[in-house]
Amino acid sequence: MLIVGHGTRSAAGVAQFAALVDRIRRRRAVDDVEGGFIELSRPPLTDAVGALAGRGHRRLVALPLVLAAAGHGKGDIPAALAREKQRFPGLRYAYGRPLGPHPLLHDTLADRIDAALAGADRAGTWVALIGRGSTDPDANAEVTKVARLLWEGRGYAGVEPGFVSLAEPSVPAVLERLRRLGARRIVVAPYFLFAGVLPDRIVARSAEFAAAHPDLDVRVADLIGDCDALADLVLQRHAEALRGDIRMNCDTCAYRVAMPGFADKVGRPQTPHDHPDDPVGGHHHHHHGDAHGHHHHAHEAGLRPGQVAVVGGGPGPDDLITVRGRALLEAADVVVADRLAPRGLLARLRPGVQVIDAAKVPRGPSMTQDAINEALVAHARAGRRVVRLKGGDPYVFGRGHEEVQACAAAGVETVVVPGVSSAVAAPALAGVPVTHRGVAHEFTVVSGHLPPGHPGSLVDWAALGRARGTLVLLMAVDTIAKIAAVLVEHGRAPETPVLAVQDAGHPTQRTLAARLDEIGALAAREDVGPPAVFVVGPVTALT
Repeated sequence: MLIVGHGTRSAAGVAQFAALVDRIRRRRAVDDVEGGFIELSRPPLTDAVGALAGRGHRRLVALPLVLAAAGHGKGDIPAALAREKQRFPGLRYAYGRPLGPHPLLHDTLADRIDAALAGADRAGTWVALIGRGSTDPDANAEVTKVARLLWEGRGYAGVEPGFVSLAEPSVPAVLERLRRLGARRIVVAPYFLFAGVLPDRIVARSAEFAAAHPDLDVRVADLIGDCDALADLVLQRHAEALRGDIRMNCDTCAYRVAMPGFADKVGRPQTPHDHPDDPVGGHHHHHHGDAHGHHHHAHEAGLRPGQVAVVGGGPGPDDLITVRGRALLEAADVVVADRLAPRGLLARLRPGVQVIDAAKVPRGPSMTQDAINEALVAHARAGRRVVRLKGGDPYVFGRGHEEVQACAAAGVETVVVPGVSSAVAAPALAGVPVTHRGVAHEFTVVSGHLPPGHPGSLVDWAALGRARGTLVLLMAVDTIAKIAAVLVEHGRAPETPVLAVQDAGHPTQRTLAARLDEIGALAAREDVGPPAVFVVGPVTALT
């Protein structure tokens, strides 16, 4: 590794550069490390290359120790390296990227600013981020980008970019701008690696401005300097250059690294997104809202702060959730989970996600539906991304729409993600198709939680007795004997085959077959418990 500096007249700056080279050497991550300057300072670049060549190295990674690609990084250092190739025949080198912008540097800058604040709060602090300044607009734009990234999610009153030479606003100009914005406390943060003439000038200009405005609290933060974060970054750039990965700078891409204020997209495919300030629907040409606009159709897996996603987790196993449901879980700040939701998914949530267990154990202690609705609304109103994770499909006996209605009444937007219903999945996992050519052209899914004859029941059991299709019974463990008797009474043949499927999709899955007139007794004798699905009809003979 050849670390290339542009050089400085400052003895302190040269010493900091040498200390960083030493720090990287001590890491022992690279077998040989030298550092040199292209001008102004010793050792010159040619000595560093000579030392490496003298130890037999012919392939180097040359890393420009510059924050932004300007004249030094784009022209001076490559020209100096070209001269070294002529001097040492057979020498080859890969040229690394500039160091910034990079989250490691932004975090280090924030540390330096905090040290200058010495306990004063960020909210009342404006930051003037001062770059070197260049005739290269791209390099100046980089400093502006860093200013924005430094502000993002860290709670400062604001961060304004400025330059110490060659570009506006100058140090006094940016301090005046902040004063006019109402700043009372300003931290001037030099975007510089090491001590030098220009960083000294930043301190001088800041002191002059502070003296002329005694009502302002102006402080100057330390430079980035020789530190572990900088060594980490140099080694990262070295690894990239070895791989040939020296494309455009992607370090500040939210799809690659979690940045303050924007931490939920890492590793995701890039998808269109809705912006809260868009009149309707963001990038979508049509917004299919309901009459009140409360319902948000997720054409993509985006969950905004303040939204509730009602997600069907599928029939039990962790990997039978939809891709969209999984992506929304990964984006969640709060997850409200049912007992039948896939439990393994909860163990893999991001650190710090709050899990609220609605624990809807039949006849056991459980949150009331009202309490669940209130929790969803409260967390959404607090600006969190909320996922209501349910078993199966949220709209198949899952009370999902009650939750959507409660959110709509409170002005909270919802997203519904369908799930694989156990009504179809449990039979399939037991090898039974609910429909089959020549056997069944219909299937009916019925809740058995109320027995036939119950005044609250909405089921026409007589019609189901006369029907010929497949019958799938959910929540019928306690009522299966009564249901079977009523079906036989209204015309189903007593010998109709029935299959009970318990714990579908899990290692504990078991299936029991019986005649319709015997299933009640068998289920009681074999201690069939929830979650269990009963499939009635000739399709069960197809297993």
